Amino acid sequence: MAAKKLSDSLFSKRLLEEVQRWGSMKQTGVSLRYMLEFGSRFTERNLILAAQFLHKELPIRIARRAIELQSLPYGLSEKPAILKVRDWYLDSFRDLRSFPDVKEKNDEQEFTKMINLIKVRHNNVVPTMALGVQQLKKDLDPKLDYKDLDDIHQFLDRFYMSRIGIRMLIGQHVAMHEPNPPPDRIGYIHTKMSPVEVARNASEDARSVCLREYGSAPDVHVYGDPNFTFPYVPNHLHLMVFELVKNSLRAVEERFMDSDKIAPPIRIIVADGLEDVTIKVSDEGGGIPRSGLPRIFTYLYSTAKNPLDERADLGTADIATMAGYGFGLPISRLYARYFGGDLQIISMEGYGTDAYLHLSRLGDSQEPLP
Repeated sequence: MAAKKLSDSLFSKRLLEEVQRWGSMKQTGVSLRYMLEFGSRFTERNLILAAQFLHKELPIRIARRAIELQSLPYGLSEKPAILKVRDWYLDSFRDLRSFPDVKEKNDEQEFTKMINLIKVRHNNVVPTMALGVQQLKKDLDPKLDYKDLDDIHQFLDRFYMSRIGIRMLIGQHVAMHEPNPPPDRIGYIHTKMSPVEVARNASEDARSVCLREYGSAPDVHVYGDPNFTFPYVPNHLHLMVFELVKNSLRAVEERFMDSDKIAPPIRIIVADGLEDVTIKVSDEGGGIPRSGLPRIFTYLYSTAKNPLDERADLGTADIATMAGYGFGLPISRLYARYFGGDLQIISMEGYGTDAYLHLSRLGDSQEPLP
């Protein structure tokens, strides 16, 4: 318990009361379409309005997460890594609340610098949370079924979904200040993003990780019209396709490693529908047994050996290791759902796996706010 008390003493009682107060306020969601329309009318006045919105919205979202980090089941809140994350959230809440109202251009520029620092402060939240979950796994009864930890999974889903939203809002605002934005870019959003091109880049990145890890990598073939474009956030799509292709490469590599057969390629198909753009990633890596399918979207399960050693320097833990802390799939699904899409995995045990990534074309679904 000492760690918690020590940590609390760093934050005044008044601040913790203010966190409670802000955490009970209502969040306001925005849609991809709204961000696009707002950002395309780029004026100083709009930047000030956006900063005023963030000045009020970010403390609400951050306070909600800080409160939740203090009351997690199974003693997860007491784990050193989780306390560290909670302290980052409290620091960021304090920075936002102590920043005066944004009234004119200079205030807005200072505010933008400050929220960018908050974004950097939170860069390592995912590996640090993963470490906390691992610290918890060590103490849990091995007979506990993963289903019993449902409340932890639900908490992590809410926590990461909220983090995606916070980073999107900050990143979008900061990116609006780039002096020479590339054509067709509005902050983080590419108004004419080619999903085929992003899929190609992401699969090349995944192949280079596979080559580094195994010394070889199956081919990846991408099918679809490279000229087809729609508005989306390329970073988000890159992250999702990278994760899916990385999993497929690993499965195929491990299945064909000692075989004299040539490893079959991974196929990516990009389909352009009226409602959704769907990207299918197909492999012949042997598939996943049906009993294991419900577990692939949990945060406490990874078939790979763990790259997150207790001694690991968390500063470098963001490196794209071939198989992660078991967080890649559930977090990719949250990225898909953030803008109204989804991710489904269909498996044929003994043959391979198909992942279907649905991206909503309409872009007007509200952020899902946990």
